Amino acid sequence: SGLKVSTLTLGTMTFGGTGPFAAVGNSDLLEARRIIDTCIDAGINLIDTANVYSNGLSEEIIGEALGGKRKNDVLIASKARMRIGTGPNDEGLSRHHLIRECEKSLKRLRTDVIDVYFVHQWDGLTPVE
Repeated sequence: SGLKVSTLTLGTMTFGGTGPFAAVGNSDLLEARRIIDTCIDAGINLIDTANVYSNGLSEEIIGEALGGKRKNDVLIASKARMRIGTGPNDEGLSRHHLIRECEKSLKRLRTDVIDVYFVHQWDGLTPVE
C-alpha cells in the first residue's frame, strides 16, 4: 500500500471504557485528546481501534479528538468480526457485516477513510474466498 507506519501504534481499547472494556481502562475525551496529541508529538502515526471497543465509543472519541480531520498524516486502523448487536448478521466476516460495520466506523470516526481495516478474528462460518 505504500503507507509509512511508525514502529509503535496507539491502541485505544481503553477509550470510553464501558461494558467489559471498563476492566482495562476508561479514558474520556479529554484524556484521549491528551494521549493522541502526546503520541503524535512523539512520532506515532497509527491509531488502532475496533468497532466493538466500548460498543463504538472508542471510535467516536477518536473522531471527536481529531476534530473530524487528520492531523500530521495520522493513519487509522479499525477492525470488525465480533458480535456488535443481537441480530443474526451482527457478527462474523460476511460481506454484509463487514461493509455495514465499516460504514458505521467511518461515521463514528468522522472520516471518509480507514487506512487499514483488519479482520479482528478468524470466522469459521465464513469461507475464506
